[in-house]
Amino acid sequence: MERLICILIGYACGLFQTSYFIGRAHHMDIRQYGSGNAGSTNALRTLGKKAGAMTLLGDCLKCVAAIVISRAVFRSSYEDILPLLSLYAAAGCILGHNFPFYLGFRGGKGVAASVGFVAAFDWKIFLICAVIFFTIFFTTHYVSLCSVTSYVAAMILMIVFGEMGSYGMDGTHRLEMYAVMAFLTILALYRHRKNIQRLLSGTENKIFLGKSGKKG
Repeated sequence: MERLICILIGYACGLFQTSYFIGRAHHMDIRQYGSGNAGSTNALRTLGKKAGAMTLLGDCLKCVAAIVISRAVFRSSYEDILPLLSLYAAAGCILGHNFPFYLGFRGGKGVAASVGFVAAFDWKIFLICAVIFFTIFFTTHYVSLCSVTSYVAAMILMIVFGEMGSYGMDGTHRLEMYAVMAFLTILALYRHRKNIQRLLSGTENKIFLGKSGKKG
């Protein structure tokens, strides 16, 4: 039951579609422009750097909020598995972001929300993934490649740190945590499937800070 509650808390937080509301403030549905995605990259391409930054921040913070709320609710009763419950809350938030019921289940790809999740979950993973992300970005300028590579890296790092004893849970709960993270990683890869196809074919669009992006 506690897992379901964390998922529902996360889903409720994830329903705050930052780029959609920013787009509405500009009298537009951002999902009708650019890549058709309600995320920070499309907000950057379509509405500019300020909107992109606001979307990134808003989507990060809603996942942080989901984890903080879940930890506050269950800290006294399930302290021994708080990392696992935090991951369920993050999963719910990402699902709410990707599949908001009030927008016909058409949301974003969950990357910005996942940034908030990793930052709130384990600062070590966050820092390593940030280095990976920006190294790839300034080398290739493919945001999609940065995103999927960082996601896979985060999953690997979670397993490594988990097996080193960082999260203080028994083997059964660690395996469950890895399974949830594997689900999120597969979901991220699925949501980026068209980007991955374009990367493989050499037709993916690049993002250059300070320049207008192309549809991708």
